[in-house]
Amino acid sequence: MAHLLDDACLTPYEGEVRGRAERADKRAGRLMAGTSALHEAARRHFYFGLHRIRGGWVFREWAPNATGMFLVGDFNGWRKDKDYEVFRIPGTDVWERHFPAGKLKHLDRYHLLMEWEGGSGERIPAYARYVTQDEETKLFSSCVWQPRREYKMKNPSPRRPKTPLIYEAHIGMAGEEARVHTYAEFKDEVLPRIKRLGYNTVQLMGIMEHPYYGSFGYHVSSFFAPSSRFGTPDELKALIDAAHGMGISVIMDLVHSHAVANERDGLSRFDGTLWQYFHAGARGVHPAWGSRCFDYGKDEVVLFLLSNCRYWLEEFGFDGFRFDGVTSMLFHDHGLGVAFTDYSKYFCGSVDEDAWAYLRLANRVIHETKKDAMTIAEDVSGLPGVAAPQSDCGIGFDYRMAMGEPDYWFKLAEKVPDDDWPMGGLFYALTDKRSEEKVVSYVESHDQALVGGKTFFFQLVDSEIYWGMRRDQENLAIERGIALHKMARLATFALNGGAYLNFMGNEFGHPEWIDFPRAENGWDYSHARRQWSLAEDDSLRFSFLQAFDSVMLSKVKATEGNAVSLAADEGDKVLAFARGDFLFAFNFHHSASYTDYGIMVPPAAKYRHLFDTDEVRFGGQGRIRKGTLHEPYLVPARGELVQQIRLYLPSRTAIVLKRVRN
Repeated sequence: MAHLLDDACLTPYEGEVRGRAERADKRAGRLMAGTSALHEAARRHFYFGLHRIRGGWVFREWAPNATGMFLVGDFNGWRKDKDYEVFRIPGTDVWERHFPAGKLKHLDRYHLLMEWEGGSGERIPAYARYVTQDEETKLFSSCVWQPRREYKMKNPSPRRPKTPLIYEAHIGMAGEEARVHTYAEFKDEVLPRIKRLGYNTVQLMGIMEHPYYGSFGYHVSSFFAPSSRFGTPDELKALIDAAHGMGISVIMDLVHSHAVANERDGLSRFDGTLWQYFHAGARGVHPAWGSRCFDYGKDEVVLFLLSNCRYWLEEFGFDGFRFDGVTSMLFHDHGLGVAFTDYSKYFCGSVDEDAWAYLRLANRVIHETKKDAMTIAEDVSGLPGVAAPQSDCGIGFDYRMAMGEPDYWFKLAEKVPDDDWPMGGLFYALTDKRSEEKVVSYVESHDQALVGGKTFFFQLVDSEIYWGMRRDQENLAIERGIALHKMARLATFALNGGAYLNFMGNEFGHPEWIDFPRAENGWDYSHARRQWSLAEDDSLRFSFLQAFDSVMLSKVKATEGNAVSLAADEGDKVLAFARGDFLFAFNFHHSASYTDYGIMVPPAAKYRHLFDTDEVRFGGQGRIRKGTLHEPYLVPARGELVQQIRLYLPSRTAIVLKRVRN
């Protein structure tokens, strides 16, 4: 792998690059406070919150500005009660109370009555592990979670795959009915589907508790509680355990970039101040999201978040995280309206050094806790070093989301006739990444289909999807859309920068958009579900796309090494490239088919047809002979002889060949 500082554009900033890493590492040394590893210092969740101990319970909370604290709940009629008062430990900002065994029991609902100078308020404990919502009042409360028999994992985590094939999913919308679905239903009904399709990693969204379902899980209130709207903590553990039993890794969408502004449900004004966990003043409010922005300069805040990383790995067996909103964290202006056109944008005082340090420390804690854990940064800024190793002065993410790729595909689909799609530009867009980084490549995630957007297939075919998907009828718009959908996904998968991602249902061209129930749509669930039956109905063409996706993953699997461009003909609309033992050839032309199309190959290289997008089982016309062996020919080119294979390339078709090794 290339070294971060091999980038010549960083030469003027080498001192700043090294300085960021050194300052972060000095901070790590301070936080470790005598422990032998940083993850050993990330143990706030073992100390704070409610814990069962021998002979009873202990509760602790960090609340510097509080003047009084009480537990109120089912056990005392929700009244302020001296028997449930929590006391400040002298000389500290920590509050503590021991309770006899009979004072609390499993599933008791409770919250804090927090008092401060000049006011008071109900609060959910910061380290609450189970938070439930009352069906009548709609209010959230923490809930004692201490079952007699806690769930015990049966299956170890699988090793991190060489090429993660990520199935991005949301538990609540993972079923077909117009309602919120559950962990148990996902385990029984969706995990087997993911396994059959060939994905080796599941990315779960919206797991951390959030009061507003329509936020898609991005406005977190309780950072240590899995959302109870999907089921219990043990049911989440059972889901992850089942995935591990299938050889599937499970990563979580981790939201440490901001927190919900709700005061009763979340951390905002937790102890009567707005700056306990967050920045004071305007800096503490995200200008675009209306949420609260963490103060990563405070050791207590950083240890809270680092402990949160360790907690999800150890308590639930997650195999890593996709960090949401990394660009927003890294820049004082949150990257809003900024065009990152040159390196000076990264070294002009715009980077939040405390946030940069936190992300480096978080990656260190995660990989110390679980060596094989996977970390992904959702970052669009291109800041050097985000996904570079820490030994190279990088933050240390394993992957960065290739967020420019879906933007490119949707721009082509929406604004550019496919006769004008640039072959060289397409290859460049799908391989444009820093040499020291790995990226997650994708045509579309959930982001593209949120309210106001469309799925990629819906963008290609639009309203024709409603009446043109039957197999027994001809529809040129649908046939075009199916062909381009397969080709786009194959090109992106074949050129992936280390990992590949698909949002659930998009493998078969799920229609329309994503929208969660809210007042503006009359609390409608029709766009917050997955219509799996479309792909299972043999009278419809959705099943063709699903079949292609599964074969694509099973036949090619890991894609390693750099791709080598073999052809990018703008007139013919032909793109071809080799990667490892595979050769991929695409004819994007809307009508022209080519016989004996010459593609240059390495000396003495023979290639056998593996599969193609035009196969009848994928909704194509079956114009290419399966299993054909292509032997090279010597042809003159630029005054010398080169070797080519000759391919039949039907219009709007892609072919995958594999090198034959003697």
